[in-house]
Amino acid sequence: MSATAKGTFTVKLAPQPHVDGVGDAAIGRLSIDKSFEGDLVATSLGQMIAFRSSVEGSANYSAIEKVSGALAGRKGTFVLQHTGVMNRGAASLLITVAPDSGTDALVGLTGKMNITIVEKQHSYEFEYELPDV
Repeated sequence: MSATAKGTFTVKLAPQPHVDGVGDAAIGRLSIDKSFEGDLVATSLGQMIAFRSSVEGSANYSAIEKVSGALAGRKGTFVLQHTGVMNRGAASLLITVAPDSGTDALVGLTGKMNITIVEKQHSYEFEYELPDV
């Protein structure tokens, strides 16, 4: 089944120590803690690594988060992979379901998620496919 899920989410990002203990001021690591409402009722936990260039408006991040909850009434978990790039102010973001990461009633889930932030309010639109049961 092909569908679109929409809703809002809250997110908490917390700085984490560098893995190697040395680190670089331009590279940071953060934990992700989200709560989704709407067509996706779930929580997620993950990790983000981000880089900020010395050039204004240029940065990027990569993240992985494990989502646990219900999508269209089907319960399970899946993993989202993020790739975000800001090139001198021009933004691009790709968030996809990691292949074969769905469990339980979400086995076979594929899709892409878009996020929008307006006045600090986060919303999502998740275009996905699930095999018929």
